[in-house]
Amino acid sequence: MSDRLPIGVTLRTIRAEPDWWLESARRLDEAGYAGVWAWDHFMGRGDLTVPVVESWTILAMAAAQTRQVTVAPFVANVMNRHPALLARMASTLQIASGGRLVLGIGIGGAPKEHAAYGMDFPEAKERAARLEEAIAVIRALWTGGPITRPSPYYPLEDATAFPIPQPAPPIIIGGETPAGARLAGRIGDGWSTFDDNFEQNLPLYLEALETAGRRREDQRVLVGFQGDWLGDAAIAASPWVREPRAEWQRWREIGADGAIVLARSTADVDALVEAVERW
Repeated sequence: MSDRLPIGVTLRTIRAEPDWWLESARRLDEAGYAGVWAWDHFMGRGDLTVPVVESWTILAMAAAQTRQVTVAPFVANVMNRHPALLARMASTLQIASGGRLVLGIGIGGAPKEHAAYGMDFPEAKERAARLEEAIAVIRALWTGGPITRPSPYYPLEDATAFPIPQPAPPIIIGGETPAGARLAGRIGDGWSTFDDNFEQNLPLYLEALETAGRRREDQRVLVGFQGDWLGDAAIAASPWVREPRAEWQRWREIGADGAIVLARSTADVDALVEAVERW
């Protein structure tokens, strides 16, 4: 993947259609972007009748229709799926895609969706505890098993999961808060957050990494750019379109290994494809 731009693109799943999403993923793959990412939501915001693309279904189809981009949720909500199910889904997609899955995962933040569908949505402290347990369950199952382990949330008893994904997908913990950054440093294969808190929380992530005796060079640190994520602002005036290399170099010097920008529309995808010529 060294010939790819160190920039991934989140294609908006709310107010989107599957055909548009897949065509955009194909175009970004051909243009040389590093990866395509999908929000993990079930319902729209504000106007609840808008179409919403389901993240794991579309990522699987995108993997089949692209050649080099990584595919990833940005990020999977730990409350949306039992981690045993998520482990099996991720394993299958990792193998089927030829090792192109990145598992982004976080504590979630869509209580209205969960209430609408009758799904649990406890307070943030419990969701963080569930996230830590879920990651432990996923990693255990990626060894194949059998696994027996007690857990207040996700106990396993003689659980097996074959075939084994080799290599296992990297688990990137999405954490916008100081606690999220520390959790990523302690147990993640990397950390993702947004540009408005990246510099503030990066030292906390690095401190947690060092305390845990883990190496920075083994991690993947990603900074996301989505601004008004449900708005209609075009990306054409963004530095990621006007001066993508200079903008990337600025964030790399701050401490990022990669960037993730948001595309809301065909015009945004057009602009990103055209911006590659300025790389």
